[in-house]
Amino acid sequence: MFARHPDNPILSRQDWPYPVNSVFNAAAVLLADGDTLLLCRVEDRTGLSHLCAARSANGIDGWRIDATPTLKANPHDYPEELWGIEDPRITYVPELEQYAVAYTSFARGGPGVSLALTRDFKSFERFGVIMSPEDKDAALLPRRLNGDWALIHRPVTPTGAHMWVSYSPDLRHWGGHKVMLEARRGGWWDANKIGLCSPPIETPKGWLTIYHGVRQTAAGSIYRLGLALFDLEKPEICLQRGDSWMFGPETPYERNGDVKDVVFPCGQTIAPDGDTIRLYYGAADSCVALATGSIRTLLAWLDAHSGMQEELES
Repeated sequence: MFARHPDNPILSRQDWPYPVNSVFNAAAVLLADGDTLLLCRVEDRTGLSHLCAARSANGIDGWRIDATPTLKANPHDYPEELWGIEDPRITYVPELEQYAVAYTSFARGGPGVSLALTRDFKSFERFGVIMSPEDKDAALLPRRLNGDWALIHRPVTPTGAHMWVSYSPDLRHWGGHKVMLEARRGGWWDANKIGLCSPPIETPKGWLTIYHGVRQTAAGSIYRLGLALFDLEKPEICLQRGDSWMFGPETPYERNGDVKDVVFPCGQTIAPDGDTIRLYYGAADSCVALATGSIRTLLAWLDAHSGMQEELES
């Protein structure tokens, strides 16, 4: 489904212009000048995280990394960022002519979802917390649906850790909360805890969405990736869901690190052909890696690998 780049990992702490512990979970966007920008989660040696931008002409190497953090926690004005900011997702919003960055803010109350807008990844308009703790794994859809903005996120509620969609007229006040994908139960690869990975891809068939599932084992957790397809105008309607995971930790840089057995993409870019996906993912919470796939192939895989749960429960 995805081919790993032979030069993986493409970014690690050794590349950084200032001392850090690890670099991972990068949002991605293809800029108007053709550069690929990765907004990386960077954990410094305090243990807290900030966001730092890396730019590349080819999206593979020759990265130009900001000399200082691009977006730092600001606990003075935003106390929800007391323990850092993490795991961004970038969406370009044509109506606003800006990039929306949804990220996790972390403080005593737990992780929450915060939002910022930017035109240049140098200055940011911060909205603060838009989804209170415990909530994370969020991305804004690039256009309004029936007049409202839509945000996918993963709150933890008494019913479990499922993916939800919420709606807003102004990006500040949110409601209409609906479950869009539930974590399965029992022995499934995505039982008990799931969450959005990179922002959904709009296709004629629906929102093609990569999500992560967490399998608890005697040796710890394993983070793997699956696929689902959602209705274009009502994303709370799941059209297809893959039965099995389609990408998981296999290589040494994915299986060994600060957190072993993790592949976790927060961003991708789509090539000018409209089909080729470059998926940028955190590996073992320690570095950034790249894998390449095809939208057509992913949609075909969903056609062939969905529906087993419904058959078992019917």
